[in-house]
Amino acid sequence: MSYTTLKDKTVKVEESSVIWKGYKVGGEHTGTIDLKSGSLTFNGKTLTGGNFTIDMTTLGSTDLDGEYKGKLDGHLKSDDFFGVEEFPTATLDITSVTGKDGNYNVKANITIKGKTEAISFPMLIKDNTATANLKIDRTKHNITYKSPSLLETLKDKAIYDEFDLNVTLTF
Repeated sequence: MSYTTLKDKTVKVEESSVIWKGYKVGGEHTGTIDLKSGSLTFNGKTLTGGNFTIDMTTLGSTDLDGEYKGKLDGHLKSDDFFGVEEFPTATLDITSVTGKDGNYNVKANITIKGKTEAISFPMLIKDNTATANLKIDRTKHNITYKSPSLLETLKDKAIYDEFDLNVTLTF
């Protein structure tokens, strides 16, 4: 008789990073968001699940300084974008994992601004580090400010619907 041994490994949030990148006509902005908590679940050495909480109040740009940084960071935290006063956290819950030997395809539910979207993305795990690059469609989370898919008249002021999250987790 064999028994399944599931083990949760806590993510070291201070050693992990979430880097975001948003795109607009003629440019882009980058920044960081802190993880509040997280864990990955393994069956032996095989990833089987996990969940994460992101502290949206730490959302900030890294490509600007001074007044421009303050304006962008404040706008991103406002109701036009992530509404961090009402929604101070976002979550990601892994629902299924396929793959082996450190190369996985992950399906998960991500909740931002109280709206949940099913997504999938590749995740690589080597030693005690996991990396993943996620593409998120902000309009699925009621973030529609200057969305080109909703307002045809924006032209050169549009902010594209998808943004990237490049995640490195240490556990």
